[in-house]
Amino acid sequence: MTAGKGDKGSDNRRPSDRWTFLVLLIAVSLAFAVILWPFFAAILWAVIVAILFEPVYRRLLARMPARRNGAALLTLLLILGMVILPAAILGIALVNEAAAVYQRIQSGEIDPAQIWAGFQSGMPAWIDPWLDRLGIGNIASAKETLGDSAADGVRAVLGQALSVGQSLFGLLIKLMVMLYLAYFLIRDGERLQQRIRAAVPLRSEDLQLLIDRFIVVVRATIKGTIVVAILQGLIGGIVLWALGIEAALLWGVLMGAASLLPAVGTGLVWVPMALYLLVTGSIWQGLVLVFCGLFVIGMVDNVLRPILVGRETRIPDYVVLIVTLGGLQLFGFHGIVIGPVIAAMFIAVWDIATGIRTGAVGTESA
Repeated sequence: MTAGKGDKGSDNRRPSDRWTFLVLLIAVSLAFAVILWPFFAAILWAVIVAILFEPVYRRLLARMPARRNGAALLTLLLILGMVILPAAILGIALVNEAAAVYQRIQSGEIDPAQIWAGFQSGMPAWIDPWLDRLGIGNIASAKETLGDSAADGVRAVLGQALSVGQSLFGLLIKLMVMLYLAYFLIRDGERLQQRIRAAVPLRSEDLQLLIDRFIVVVRATIKGTIVVAILQGLIGGIVLWALGIEAALLWGVLMGAASLLPAVGTGLVWVPMALYLLVTGSIWQGLVLVFCGLFVIGMVDNVLRPILVGRETRIPDYVVLIVTLGGLQLFGFHGIVIGPVIAAMFIAVWDIATGIRTGAVGTESA
């Protein structure tokens, strides 16, 4: 029995018809997802950009109430000037510096074995047996191991840069798709939320809780993780440049990347460098790097992250570490956002299931 014109809100299909429609709905949705998968990264970052710059769009729209298209376009131009162009300039400079370092290693101007020999000569004698167990206790083995490792590492970086260069057209296409989609998400985001609420079979308050937490976690992850990583990498690069460390830009980028890992942070980069400076006789440089690492670079995370994120949005640090590493393993760089978002959705769904309405994303860190 089919529903009449006055019964649009009811579903009078037979059980077999409902199951058939459900299977069809799932199949078509999966096929649609497969088609979109090549542009997964573009879609993901379009959503992230739209969420981050939605307040900017609202302010612009308040100044030009009748010009939604113009406000969205100005927001998009702001994204280009603040995010896309600086990232492109940094990427070009990073590739150039990595290429220069690689050429100096190949020419012998930079010899990792000699660097290791200077480091080893300044270390206590009781460490030598441990180095022997690792197979780097003598100059010959160190030269082979460290030289090959350094060359392979730089070669891998250059290989990635070359692959990006070779697929530059595809990268530009995805960037255009991201910006194009972001424009409509910024302009029509509120309407899309209403469509989602109408389509998803959840109570309005439960669905609103999920949407709110998704938005909060995306903003918190970007502001509290990527922005802090950029600042720490920038400060670290400036400190290394001031100390006369070669390839300061490359090391600064590595510091920013390391800061994305909770409980590890930039110390993964600056601690070995400071230790090397101290044991090789560059005492004041090593002490300055230790001071800046602890009280300047480290304090950026301790001071800015709570301000940018807010305690009420924090997922426990141990959960953030695990889901970030898992996200990086499964999704690459995009996992930095995907991991915490999935964790927040997991916590939110179980809050709904248990009837908890705390208004905070998970439990707070100790």
